[in-house]
Amino acid sequence: MADSSHASIIAAELGISEEKVLDTGALLQEGCSVPFIARYRKEATGSLDEVAVLAIRDRFAQLEELDRRKAAVIRSLRERDLLTEELERAVAVAPNMTALEDIYLPFRPKRRTRASIALGKGLKGLADALVDAAAGERTDLDPLSEAARYIDGGKGVKSADDALAGARDIIAERASEDRRVRVALRAVFARNGRLSSKVVRGREEEGLKYRDYFDLEEPARSTPSHRILAVFRGEREGFLTVSARPPSELAFLEMERVFIKAEGRAADEVRKAIRDGYVRLAGPSMETELKNALKVRADREAIGVFSSNAREVLMAPPLGAFPVMAIDPGIRTGCKLVILDARGRLVLDDVIFPFSGRKAEEEARRKVCRILEKHPVKAVAVGNGTAGRETMAFLQGMELPGNPRAILVNESGASIYSASKTAREEFPDRDVTVRGSVSIGRRLQDPLAELVKIDPKSIGVGQYQHDVDQKKLTQSLEDVVVSCVNAVGVELNTASPHLLSYVSGLGPGLAANIVAWRGSMGPFRSRAQLREVSRLGPRAFEQSAGFLRIRGSVNPLDASAVHPDHYVIVERMASDLGCSVEDLLENESMRERINVTHYVCEKAGIPTLRDIMSELAKPGRDPRKNFESVEFSPSVHGIEDLNPGMELTGVVSNVTAFGVFVDVGVHQDGLVHVSQMSDRFVKKPSDLVKAGQKVRVSVLEVDLQRRRISLAMKGVRQDPS
Repeated sequence: MADSSHASIIAAELGISEEKVLDTGALLQEGCSVPFIARYRKEATGSLDEVAVLAIRDRFAQLEELDRRKAAVIRSLRERDLLTEELERAVAVAPNMTALEDIYLPFRPKRRTRASIALGKGLKGLADALVDAAAGERTDLDPLSEAARYIDGGKGVKSADDALAGARDIIAERASEDRRVRVALRAVFARNGRLSSKVVRGREEEGLKYRDYFDLEEPARSTPSHRILAVFRGEREGFLTVSARPPSELAFLEMERVFIKAEGRAADEVRKAIRDGYVRLAGPSMETELKNALKVRADREAIGVFSSNAREVLMAPPLGAFPVMAIDPGIRTGCKLVILDARGRLVLDDVIFPFSGRKAEEEARRKVCRILEKHPVKAVAVGNGTAGRETMAFLQGMELPGNPRAILVNESGASIYSASKTAREEFPDRDVTVRGSVSIGRRLQDPLAELVKIDPKSIGVGQYQHDVDQKKLTQSLEDVVVSCVNAVGVELNTASPHLLSYVSGLGPGLAANIVAWRGSMGPFRSRAQLREVSRLGPRAFEQSAGFLRIRGSVNPLDASAVHPDHYVIVERMASDLGCSVEDLLENESMRERINVTHYVCEKAGIPTLRDIMSELAKPGRDPRKNFESVEFSPSVHGIEDLNPGMELTGVVSNVTAFGVFVDVGVHQDGLVHVSQMSDRFVKKPSDLVKAGQKVRVSVLEVDLQRRRISLAMKGVRQDPS
């Protein structure tokens, strides 16, 4: 059972009832996947979507981590006989890691410090006296006279000044670890902290790519995520020094406000100690904390953008199950050519040399025609890397047998796949060039099915992906892949083990067992046969069955998202109408006669019944958009062909916090800065466009030396589509 105290916290934070949070948490604890909960357990969750279920999952994990840390702190204090009832209560109610560590900081085991040395000299009493006097509890204290009482040559305290110096060290550490001080300083740093970066002297030329950050200063709270990640990378690589602090006087005032209530000579000593404590201890600690907070914020935003882009790429419209020719262009080594059948299986591979002189070009034309006459295809997929546009021009200058469309395909990640273990297992007797061509072709047929075979970080839609928290990035991208695969559904009889592994309730092991069963027993004829797969038990069946499709099954519902648990409901509907399930699927007028309230039962409430009716109307519907190819300007092949004022058609290749990158077919993406995206204010570029979207842009500026293209969408008429 999910922790009820955690559930109440999450409910308040997310604005969801505690009951829904508890029920969702219980399902997660049972091992239910997020897609399964969101799709098939709507009655338990109140129809929470995947975003909400993920938020609940992640927040439960955070609170459980906090509990583990609290237990470790309590254990540490108890083992050292430092635990009091008051301290134990404070630890128990700490709302987050920051508050918990503030409580624990004064008791944390430390190395030898200036304060501990002073304590060893017996100067705690003097420090206490000075603090009490500054607080107004002793108005008659004379620091020098009081300090004289602590002179002890044997302990190394040779004078009153020595004693006062040691007492200030104690006060400095005490002030820097005081919970009230840290809360106040944290607020000052958050509100008034300034992020600044300077170039490291002597590294100006070497670090030229960080030129924009050689002399930067701005409020930390408003620094955009991409700039935070950039300056931190520059610092990590040794080109920049980065600080994140407020004006020192503001920090001093907050610390003094806690300790100094009465002015006098004792207050002067405490003030000196506080300022020293800030410079040596509290300031660096708070600066590190602010930098960490900025990094966490930047990571969260960057990962969010990356995940959103990845979703759009994964959900790109497929051409469909049609035979294709795929070409991985090359000039010197030739263009690697393959034929794939409708299921993406390799039929033929060859190489042509259209850029090695007129004779070789003519031979390439003849070879392409011979191959297409023997192996008709729906389309020709051309990788958009080096020589991609030239290869497109070569094909467009021919009359291809069957008139297939030549389509430029984003090949990001194809080289990663071609050298992977997966590719070697699929094509052990083919080299990387053939495998790369296969990946390009399959990406046209079904982007999702092919892209799941590579690390999502390799599909070319992120920024600073190597700078963000890798564990969080991996988890977020994994969630995106799982969400996309299950949203689309998977053809049980044709899916690769990699695609199957992302289906709810499966994983690599069961996916491999499914493929093995398919290989020995032939195609699945029904979802029920999944129960015959080795180690695929009732729980895995329940979790996965609704996301697997079997076209041509004896039961037409096997091709839909209707869960097998709900087949009996659909059969009842058909029986009540005196028709077959097939009739329900084909006849809208019959479906309109159904009153779903008559079928409410333990297994299905109104939300589930509505989903069933929607699925009966469009069984197995693919949520992806219809395929649409993009035609680049035939007169533009390289960056040298671009001139300011040109209007071009392009494809959004990447969305960032500061704008979008657009592929206009010149092997170098151009940037549409957020300020150039619309006549209206654009807060988030992702609100306006998505990765993979076709857009119209105008060329603003071309920097040939730095290979940079500045584009604009503002003032350019966009196609209605």
